[in-house]
Amino acid sequence: MRDFRIETPQADLDDLRERLLRTRWPDPSTVEGWTQGVPLDYVQDLCAYWANGYDWRRVEARLNAYPQFVTGLDGGGDDSVDVHFLHVRSPHEDALPLILTHGWPGSVVEFLGVIDELTNPSDAADAFHLVIPSLPGYGYSGKPTTAGWGVERIATAWAQLMDRLGYERYGAAGGDWGSMITAALGTGMPEAVVGIHLTMPLAEAPPEDERQALTKTEKEARQDAKRFRRFGAGYSAEQSTRPQTLGYGLTDSPAGQCAWIIEKFWDWTDSAGPPENVISRDRLLDNVTLYWLTASATSSARLYWESYGKTRYDTVEVPTGAAIFPREMNRMPRSWLERRFVDLRRLTYPDSGGHFASMEQPETFVDELRTFFRMVR
Repeated sequence: MRDFRIETPQADLDDLRERLLRTRWPDPSTVEGWTQGVPLDYVQDLCAYWANGYDWRRVEARLNAYPQFVTGLDGGGDDSVDVHFLHVRSPHEDALPLILTHGWPGSVVEFLGVIDELTNPSDAADAFHLVIPSLPGYGYSGKPTTAGWGVERIATAWAQLMDRLGYERYGAAGGDWGSMITAALGTGMPEAVVGIHLTMPLAEAPPEDERQALTKTEKEARQDAKRFRRFGAGYSAEQSTRPQTLGYGLTDSPAGQCAWIIEKFWDWTDSAGPPENVISRDRLLDNVTLYWLTASATSSARLYWESYGKTRYDTVEVPTGAAIFPREMNRMPRSWLERRFVDLRRLTYPDSGGHFASMEQPETFVDELRTFFRMVR
């Protein structure tokens, strides 16, 4: 286990700015709004700010203010990957260890706005020791050089990480891929995981003859999921089938990388317009810049090739909590979730927020974690 500090060469930042200024732009869409993708004038304005007004050194210093480490983990396979993680211990020694897992197109940046509240709350009984890893192939973690790094293997690696840190009993939480990895961790390590909390809990649909009648809200959620599969899932088809081809353009063009990620923050946030309505422009670019500087467009997309449509929905018996925000793209009926998460102790539906809950609604996110883990500490 090695100490880690982000030290971005100035030449990399100069190269980023030069590439942005030399961007070869496409023609605008033939319709108004975001129907065909990110509008040209929007992404041009965002990239102009990225080149001339944005300060990466600010977030670099923010991340470096927390203890960071790298350690090799094999997840039960033949090869290991260096995993980068933040390890932020609470000043309260009796705090509950909690591993927080991001997804795509997120990163450890997602949790910057909640670390202090979770580690040092006003009530010591709510304190957590936080472990926040970058997924293999994401951010400052190493890039797998062999196939096999899917959801279940990453969950095994997380168990190895928590064991290496000396945590015998801990909680886990996550969204997006982090929800699936967290659920797999709860299945694989029930003796160590005291409970899991998810913002995108997933379960298989029951057989037709065993399905309960859905509420009006649940029917609307299934229609939203159907619309998402029709109009919003093109990115996943590409990343799960041809991540290598996609990566050439995204790794060479910062404007392309920016548009590819920002479109999801527009589509998946409860912003009712540009994503800056709920997440600051600087924080959005913090996340995009992390992908760019680490050249992780291809390696991050490979998680879709490894796991999209292949994830197991094993029964989870550890205590489970979930908060399903209204703009989450796949909001599943309670009766479906109860079949998989057999000890579903808390399921809530916050009034506002979307897929990036810790960034959009940090206070609600923190409150949901505190409330659930009080039940299982």
